[in-house]
Amino acid sequence: MLAQLSIRDIVLIDRLDLAFGAGLSVLTGETGAGKSILLDGFALALGGRGDGGLVRHGEAQGQVSAVFDLPLDHPARKLAQAQEIDTDGDLILRRVQYADGRTRAFVNDQPVSVQILRMIGAAVVEIHGQHDDRALTDAAQHRTILDGFGGLEALAETTASASESLKRARQALQAQRIRVEAARKEADFLRHAVTELGKLAPKPGEEEALASERQVMMQAEKVSRDLIDSYEAVGGQASPIPALSAVLRRLERRGAQAPALVDPSLAALNTAIVALEEAGETLAAAMRAAEYDPRVQERVEERLFALRAAGRKFDVPVDALADLAARMSADLADLDESEGSLSRLEAGLAAAEAHYLKQAQALSTARHKAAARLDTAVKAELPPLKLERARFITQIDSDETARGTEGFDRVEFWVETNPGTRPGPMMKVASGGELSRFTLALKVVLAERGSAPTLVFDEIDTGVGGAVADAIGERLSRLAGRVQVISVTHAPQVAAKAGQHFLIAKSASGADAAARTVTRVTPLKDQTRREEIARMLAGASITEEARAAAGRLLSAAGVRG
Repeated sequence: MLAQLSIRDIVLIDRLDLAFGAGLSVLTGETGAGKSILLDGFALALGGRGDGGLVRHGEAQGQVSAVFDLPLDHPARKLAQAQEIDTDGDLILRRVQYADGRTRAFVNDQPVSVQILRMIGAAVVEIHGQHDDRALTDAAQHRTILDGFGGLEALAETTASASESLKRARQALQAQRIRVEAARKEADFLRHAVTELGKLAPKPGEEEALASERQVMMQAEKVSRDLIDSYEAVGGQASPIPALSAVLRRLERRGAQAPALVDPSLAALNTAIVALEEAGETLAAAMRAAEYDPRVQERVEERLFALRAAGRKFDVPVDALADLAARMSADLADLDESEGSLSRLEAGLAAAEAHYLKQAQALSTARHKAAARLDTAVKAELPPLKLERARFITQIDSDETARGTEGFDRVEFWVETNPGTRPGPMMKVASGGELSRFTLALKVVLAERGSAPTLVFDEIDTGVGGAVADAIGERLSRLAGRVQVISVTHAPQVAAKAGQHFLIAKSASGADAAARTVTRVTPLKDQTRREEIARMLAGASITEEARAAAGRLLSAAGVRG
């Protein structure tokens, strides 16, 4: 609940510190005293729209702080914790408004964006007035309100989850269809290419090996004749080896006669013969190596040219043809698998649609039942508010083709203010006074199902009096048994039922009374409170009868006056 509100230099308020307690608190005062200024300042601290005109004249800035005492598990604390804000102790919302229009927002003295401040503010305070556009009068919120009243949050969450699953299934199917269509366009090319490369059967490194082999064959053709001629000269019929061998034998027979003369020559001849024999063997080996089959060379060249032609055709290096063939084969396999996957995804989408439809239909059925209960409960609150001839209608329009995360129901609160008139949206059909009373009746019914810890009602009793004002006060008092209620009121019947009563009034500030006018807020008790209620009853001239009537109102409310 709101524990304290502090305002500095906002319009006519120079310095204001108010402490609030649980239950019902009322703010009263003459028209123009500054009640709307106080609420505008409070709304600023909750993330409301800033305006440089709110800063007190002559000041550079104004400031509003609101201190809230909340349970440790309250959603507002979780919102703050999500922003890494320390939430031990009270939750303090603060807004600084500069005269040039700029504002700064703080939660527990940590700077935050206005959007974050507004989110947290909405979780702790609801403001309702004749022209308020929040929560109960905002059609966009009516479905959420109905789900909260009916306790349908879990079913709504299940439906939202089914909706997300359906969305993902649609996206997966669409993406797969795009992939399959693209693959189909290339399928003929892929099959032809895979067949062609399969026949070619390229191997990594094959081009280099074939080119080397071809080069050897081409060079062998050129040197083969020279090798044969050389061999003939060294080891063939023209070889000098036989003649040298004959000379060697002749000298060997003479060796014993003149060894000193013969032996060196014998050694030289032996060396020459050995060298010639080795040369002949080498040339013979070279000749064998140079031997080739022209048909083999032709096959090598044909293979090499075929590989290089394929490389040019597929725009890849020859050594990459094997990998390309593998990738294309895999792509074809993926295409076949994609066709099967497409069927599985289509079946998955059908299942997701069926599951979503089942959940959304269950949610819709539950909403219609909850709507009937809500209409009955609100109807019971209307007669004391002088709306006995009116009807409250929870209008549900269901369109199963509109499948959103919230289901396929559009929910809006309608009213029929008089029998025979056409019902319509509450904001359009009800007058200002009727709207505030419908809102109050609805809020009383909804309070048991959860509410912000602080509710503010801004002059919802305008234009009513007597029994209606008393009924409004009684309902505000009932609400205050569950949540903190703050009401700006002109009705003495409402004021008398409050646990706290504050008087808002203008007064002069400083020695020069005409120089500065300020708004003051004074807590009232006992005699001063009875006097204010008497003023509300009688007007400017307070009579003893008005004082007596004020006393009776306070006594009836169980307050000593």
